[in-house]
Amino acid sequence: MNLRKASAAAAAVLVLSLTATACGSGDSDSAGEEGDSGAKKITVGIKFDQPGIGLKTPDGSFAGFDVDIATYVAKELGYADKDITFKETPSADRETALERGDVDFIAASYSITDERKEKVDFAGPYLLAHQDLLIRADDNIAEGSDLNGKKLCSVTGSTSAQNVKDKVAPKAQLKEYGTYSECIDGLAGGAVDALTTDDSILAGYASQEQNKGKFKLAGLSLSNENYGIGVKKGDTKLVDDINAALEKMVSDGAWDKAVQDNFGPAGYKNEPAPKIGAIVS
Repeated sequence: MNLRKASAAAAAVLVLSLTATACGSGDSDSAGEEGDSGAKKITVGIKFDQPGIGLKTPDGSFAGFDVDIATYVAKELGYADKDITFKETPSADRETALERGDVDFIAASYSITDERKEKVDFAGPYLLAHQDLLIRADDNIAEGSDLNGKKLCSVTGSTSAQNVKDKVAPKAQLKEYGTYSECIDGLAGGAVDALTTDDSILAGYASQEQNKGKFKLAGLSLSNENYGIGVKKGDTKLVDDINAALEKMVSDGAWDKAVQDNFGPAGYKNEPAPKIGAIVS
């Protein structure tokens, strides 16, 4: 063997080994990844069509309570605004998006349920909402049983409509659409008689400029909805880090500001900030 060639080959192996070691010694956070510039990146799942909760605006920016929650949490995890990517996660795709690793965490009006906890882990809760009905302004539904025989809309993957049929109005006719915006169109056009989901979401739609005077909340509390931040099953470190961020957000007043900024214009009467791990059944 040529000694000079052998020495050169050994040196090359050593350089490659040191380079690989250096690349693997970066931040050990369970969320996010490094981009081409070396800056940490994180992808967060939100809704794109829920006014007051998660909305992609015409100029491409994002607004809503969940957006404010997600942004605050991501910054506490060490990410700058420019390194946060928001990805649309419809209700039916939330568990799959986490399982595939499409997103690092999800803040998308994601109610914590036993069934969902079998597939993903949750931080929070960060908001206690209540299921209600949105109806046309000239309609009247005084109680849940008035929905018997009426067409009730909700989105695919949501638990709201099935909850009404199982517990409140067994003869309601369920209509599932892909988004709440489609349900709103159906309600305006008479294709459905009511839209059911959380009161926080409905208040956002009712307060939109183009919807003012057209719809109203029925004022029913049909369930308790504990909003949590979903993470991939087994990522307990990320759950703990997010919980710490949520606790700080409440203590420094940022949570109250986010509530007022996003729900105040609709006159939404929110519950106080829930305690981490305190699920209201």
